[in-house]
Amino acid sequence: MDGLSGQKPIVVWLLNISVVLIVLLWLFPTLGLFVSSFRTGDQITASGWWSAMFPAEQTLQIRAADPDEFRVETSDGVFVVEGQIFGDEPFEGTIQAWSTSSRRLGENAPGDTYDMGDGESFTLNADGTYIWQGNDDQISGRAQRVFIDAETPPEFTLDNYNFVLFDEDNSEGMMKAFLNTLTVVIPATVIPILIAAFAAYALAWMDFPGRALLIAAVVGLLVVPLQLALIPLLSFHNSIGIGKGYLGVWLAHTGFGLPLAIYLLRNYMVGLPRDIIENAKVDGATDFQIFVKIILPLSFPALASFAIFQFLWTWNDLLVALVFLIDASGQTTVMTKQIVELLGTRGGDWEILATSAFVSIAVPLVVFFAMQRYLVRGLLAGSVK
Repeated sequence: MDGLSGQKPIVVWLLNISVVLIVLLWLFPTLGLFVSSFRTGDQITASGWWSAMFPAEQTLQIRAADPDEFRVETSDGVFVVEGQIFGDEPFEGTIQAWSTSSRRLGENAPGDTYDMGDGESFTLNADGTYIWQGNDDQISGRAQRVFIDAETPPEFTLDNYNFVLFDEDNSEGMMKAFLNTLTVVIPATVIPILIAAFAAYALAWMDFPGRALLIAAVVGLLVVPLQLALIPLLSFHNSIGIGKGYLGVWLAHTGFGLPLAIYLLRNYMVGLPRDIIENAKVDGATDFQIFVKIILPLSFPALASFAIFQFLWTWNDLLVALVFLIDASGQTTVMTKQIVELLGTRGGDWEILATSAFVSIAVPLVVFFAMQRYLVRGLLAGSVK
């Protein structure tokens, strides 16, 4: 609604600005994970994801070749080690400066010869070739370290995804955790929808004693925190032999998701035209036929809306999985638990963490964007007449 002057009121502008800020706060971290998942660890350390398309300045620490294996003695008794500082792999960057000490970074230009004392010297050229020379005691033992200030071009790689998803030597098992998560999420989304659809139809269109009390109980269960039921429910699962397994976690997610599902679907079904149902009953259709052939097709927006919520909740769940599924063997570890373990075992491997995190949100993003057009329609159903 426009104001008296024909301009939008300040509340509308504040609402639009708030929506834009929320979208940006959600978009930037997601985009950062996506870009970082294709970068190397050195690039992530050297520069932020927003500069991934531009050359980055890095300080590389590289050792020269093993002097005991590659040194050569000249005719005047001087020992020399020559080679390519970057090894066999080609270096596509540009050497800007170098040093043999971490305390004096960038003190030498490419091509300079640095006098290390007592006749020992080191020369590093712009193309990465070097000459290290000195006496027998100096050119022996550990290889000389070189700190190189270099400008490296943008580089993107699929090695992170190959390691996370397909590397057989990856002891972290992200691919197995991905499959375990799908094993949990798909039944935990389908089962409550099936049960809630039948219950919602009964509460919306069938007359029976106690219906109002059941609707009130469903509304009351919406505000009950699931933490209250974790320990009693786990004890019950253990007593009947389904604790710490897929069946137990499916039933737990079903129980925790049913109140919202029944409430949402019942509100939608109540808003459907009564004439359609009454005409079907006049034609001799049973309640089951009306439910399957009329109610379910018309209720697809509400079903899709709850499916989005249930899928996202179960996919991102950690608490219920820890209580009802995760065991000591780690064979049923889900992705949320796997990422927590990666923070401990690979806390410095930012490229692996970024790739694992993006893999964990990729499927929910696909599901959300594929079904988001039904989300608002399903949530607003039954709110107005």
